[in-house]
Amino acid sequence: MNFPEIDPVLLHIGPLQLRWYGLMYILGFVAAYFILVNVSRKRNYELARAEIEDLLAYCVAGLIIGARLGYCLFYNFGYYFEHPLRIFAVWEGGMSFHGGLIGLVVAGWIFSRIKKKQFLMLADMGALAAPPGLFFGRIGNFINAELYGRVTDMPWGMVFPGAGPFSRHPSQIYEALLEGVVLFILLYVIHLKTRISGILISSFLIFYGVMRFFLEFFRQPDQHLGFISGHLTMGQILCLIMMSAGAVLLALRLKSIRP
Repeated sequence: MNFPEIDPVLLHIGPLQLRWYGLMYILGFVAAYFILVNVSRKRNYELARAEIEDLLAYCVAGLIIGARLGYCLFYNFGYYFEHPLRIFAVWEGGMSFHGGLIGLVVAGWIFSRIKKKQFLMLADMGALAAPPGLFFGRIGNFINAELYGRVTDMPWGMVFPGAGPFSRHPSQIYEALLEGVVLFILLYVIHLKTRISGILISSFLIFYGVMRFFLEFFRQPDQHLGFISGHLTMGQILCLIMMSAGAVLLALRLKSIRP
């Protein structure tokens, strides 16, 4: 299969451009807003809509800053250490999910301190609101023909522009379905079954880490990094850390409720 001809620019407004990838970010944050409002109402978290809007603003800033700094630190530290001003060149691409997650955690913690809200409550809400954003983000990666998969002879393999003549896994679609749709369903079921604070965020860390670790076997490693240790990519190493943190948090939360 050949990659469908999709113009990454959705709309031109004079000198300005609205790109599909930017629209995916907007859709992700809109979906997150409605999920946060719904969860807050059903669980009686007593978060006013204005507070949810403020929380989302903190999260937008934390996500963008964290994702950019995470990419510079985890994926191309040497280059950005020598060219620190290029860190601000976000139009060149380069965002890290794990860095974005750290940014979200920091932003949520700051919000909790300023607004006097329970941090784990906010983290649980964010965990449930995140998968739709992951779904839209991966669709944006697909439209940009970036973060494509490894070479495959599967009938649904795709020839991506700039990736040579070989058919490759559309790994962005795999990630959109698994990290976006399946992860949301799992977390929503857990959300219905328990009200113990910290369970949702720890489950998110574990399930996302497992899914991403598995999907990295289909995704082409970053060209300038390749494999970090044996056949493990940087994404898989970061997922191992993420899963470990989730397991520790889950154990601590379960231990805290034992009589």
